[in-house]
Amino acid sequence: MTEKFALVTGGGTGIGRAAALALAGAGFAVAIAGRRMDVLEAAAADIRATGARALPIACDVSKPEQVEALFARVKSEFGRLDLLFNNAGMGGPPSLLEDLPFEAWRTVVGVNLDGMFLCTQAAFRLMKAQEPMGGRIINNGSISAHTPRPNSIAYTATKHAVTGITKASSLDGRKYDIAVGQIDIGNAESSMADKMKRGVPQPDGSIRPEATMALDHVGKAVVAMASLPLETNVLFMTIKATKMPFEGRG
Repeated sequence: MTEKFALVTGGGTGIGRAAALALAGAGFAVAIAGRRMDVLEAAAADIRATGARALPIACDVSKPEQVEALFARVKSEFGRLDLLFNNAGMGGPPSLLEDLPFEAWRTVVGVNLDGMFLCTQAAFRLMKAQEPMGGRIINNGSISAHTPRPNSIAYTATKHAVTGITKASSLDGRKYDIAVGQIDIGNAESSMADKMKRGVPQPDGSIRPEATMALDHVGKAVVAMASLPLETNVLFMTIKATKMPFEGRG
């Protein structure tokens, strides 16, 4: 095969868009999925400008029927899937644990956990049936998959659960030549990172600005994981702004 095929969920903005552009530069045809078609079309235009094929597809990953349609479209257009970057996710509103509405909890769980499971399951079904069999899945975890920020119970719980999905699917994928890994990202220059520069709550109760890193660095890291042969896997990678207060958080 000379052409490789990737799907990036949450691919219209931020980390997803940076990863999609980096994968396009590495020779992948890229499908990008997200809720807003206008944003996806703009990202697809940037991907096509690199000379790569781009396929924007509107999808809410928390909806099983939409995920099913997403993967059916990828199969129809590409014929196979070599890489899934499970990137779609949301942070949820900062809230005291005791004040978080159940509806807000369910919304975060629906996208970050249900969506991750649904896309992983659909990718397994496609990758095990294609010729040659197999592929790679990279899950977007988070620094919060290791250590939480204050007032982030829903986000933290789902990102810890992503680690469980990564471990279980990495084990279950062996028999199908599906390699599954996770990238945990800290303070990349997305819209969410603007508040980091202004100052965010620390575990000691203070508010302090934090260092950030360029989005294209994350894209390069995703490509490094994606470029390995399937007999080799990066199970977990942590990439972060060097000076962000993670190692000493708490």
